[in-house]
Amino acid sequence: MSENNSSNKSLQGKDLINVGVFTAMYFVIVFAVAMLGYIPIFMPLLCVLVPIVGGIPFMLFLTKVKKFGMIWIMSVIMGILMLLTGMGFYSILVGAVSGLIAELIFKSGNYRSASKAVLTSGVFSVWVWGNFVPLFLNIEAYFSTRQGYGQEYIDALTRLMPLWMCPVLLVVSFVSGIIGGLLGKAALKKHFHKAGIV
Repeated sequence: MSENNSSNKSLQGKDLINVGVFTAMYFVIVFAVAMLGYIPIFMPLLCVLVPIVGGIPFMLFLTKVKKFGMIWIMSVIMGILMLLTGMGFYSILVGAVSGLIAELIFKSGNYRSASKAVLTSGVFSVWVWGNFVPLFLNIEAYFSTRQGYGQEYIDALTRLMPLWMCPVLLVVSFVSGIIGGLLGKAALKKHFHKAGIV
């Protein structure tokens, strides 16, 4: 009997499939929104747009989360995908931490608390901020490895990204994740009810 209980608590193939499917869905949406970053003014706004637009698919994902590790795995995979698309490794580091905290928050509500699901969305969304860390550490080095960006774009982005914007974008990504979570919760009432999240 104890073996069955421990088996029920551990991740199964179905859980990992859900992680894979929803991570792919979330990544496609994020990647589409991130295309706006080719316009300088939209680059910092990605910390607003990505968490809000991604809120609905992420909250839908939370209706499938019943076991520890699923949110953290999704967060780390998103960081890896960002690394593969040239955004650097900071998103992996930030995502590993924010994903673990988000996991613990949702677990603390036994995966059934709607309010904690919204808070989970906010904390999870902090991974987006990790993509911007290199811009604040050394923007010249960041663009030295990226061909195709004109000097005009680099100058415009440098003006938009003074050092004080670093903590601001961190807070913005969290708040926008909360907003995305609230929108997702409102749009997915039936899914939440069916999943027993109240």
